Amino acid sequence: MSNKTINFMETVLRDAHQSLMATRMSTEDMLPIVEKLDQAGYTSLECWGGATYDAAIRFLNEDPWQRLREIRKRAKNTKLQMLLRGQNLLGYRNYADDVVESFVANAAEAGIDIFRIFDALNDTRNLKTSLKAVKKANKHAQLVMCYTISTVHTVEYYSKLAQELVDMGADSICVKDMAGIMTPEVAKELVTELKKVTDIPIEIHTHATSGTSEMTYLASVEAGADIIDTAISPFASGTSQPASETMAYVLKEYGYNLNVDLDAMEEVAEYFKPIKQKYIDEGIFDYKMMDVEPKALFYQVPGGMLSNLYSQLKQANATDKYDEVLKEVPAVRKDLGYPPLVTPMSQMVGTQAVFNVIAKERYKMVPNEIKSYLRGEYGQSPAPVDETVRKNIIGDETVMTDRPADHLEPEMKSLAAELGDLAKTEEDVLTYALFPQVGLTYLKNKYSNKPADGKEDDITKIKVTQI
Repeated sequence: MSNKTINFMETVLRDAHQSLMATRMSTEDMLPIVEKLDQAGYTSLECWGGATYDAAIRFLNEDPWQRLREIRKRAKNTKLQMLLRGQNLLGYRNYADDVVESFVANAAEAGIDIFRIFDALNDTRNLKTSLKAVKKANKHAQLVMCYTISTVHTVEYYSKLAQELVDMGADSICVKDMAGIMTPEVAKELVTELKKVTDIPIEIHTHATSGTSEMTYLASVEAGADIIDTAISPFASGTSQPASETMAYVLKEYGYNLNVDLDAMEEVAEYFKPIKQKYIDEGIFDYKMMDVEPKALFYQVPGGMLSNLYSQLKQANATDKYDEVLKEVPAVRKDLGYPPLVTPMSQMVGTQAVFNVIAKERYKMVPNEIKSYLRGEYGQSPAPVDETVRKNIIGDETVMTDRPADHLEPEMKSLAAELGDLAKTEEDVLTYALFPQVGLTYLKNKYSNKPADGKEDDITKIKVTQI
């Protein structure tokens, strides 16, 4: 029995539908339940960031900023949280510091209380500008350790990283297990060590993909974790998070104090049941993402990446290559110095694995983003890159060793000039900055009330070069 209070962060408005149905939940389906979510006692509601911005302008013809403001109006008691990719923001490259500063300031103004900031490589240099901007806005900066498994990603590695994040000024730390591969025993050891490093809140984020998530959460809580990320049951499990109600019931039985209201949670669940059915009927909710996939423990592939890989293979009429691609992913990852498989690295590694399998020759086709990574433009790889692979792809090109954003000139003024009269607000400029092609189309449609066409750019339609 324990007198400790365990807090819950609800993911249904962001990560749950991002993981299960490619972030297609509409604002219209979210708003009616926000007030009830606000009454359920969550420590925060994750409702923005990740792929929500991209999906809103690309497929839903929705203004992501307006979605955030509308949720903020209805959530009067609960903190709103977003996922921010450090210097990548919500896009797929490093942005100049002035873009990062503008984005954070505008997001804080629109309603975000907690910024969960991560870097795909755990390169803390890529967190500094967004962290400083969050502090300037007097908001909560939650710094992230992206959890993965490799020869270098040991408990000692994460303990040292946690100390660095604390020294940087983190208000809390999130262990982000995006692939659902942190086993209970490792969770117990890791959280125990983190609690020796710091007394700031430790939040654990995992996915149910591999089948270990509930056990991992219980072990984490018993080791001292303060907050767990869960999803209301209709949008829980599979590649999403464990069910909020289930974890609340179990932890209450174990004697932990909870701020969440199980009756309110039940009302929220009842609301989302027909919403889920609607997306099933429309073919958007993919039941394949509900499978338990123990292979994730071996391939370290996140849930959202599984759905993206399958989608890419489907477009190429090569779904029969799915298992072969899964086996190729860890091989590519090793070649690239064991980057954690989280956006944008998950898309980059996954796409390279698809190309390697479909081309029947490794690295015959290489995305430009992989070339940029090998030039050091995303930051420092956790382990050394295979130099033979690097040389075969980029030859003798210079490899960057300092903070990538130090090489970028300020962008906001030039981006605003490019847009001209089409930019009515600073938010419009940021949309264009993050997604140049899709953003431009969206802004034209926004001010002429045309529907989104779902065209792709950036990492979702990777530019391929032969080598």
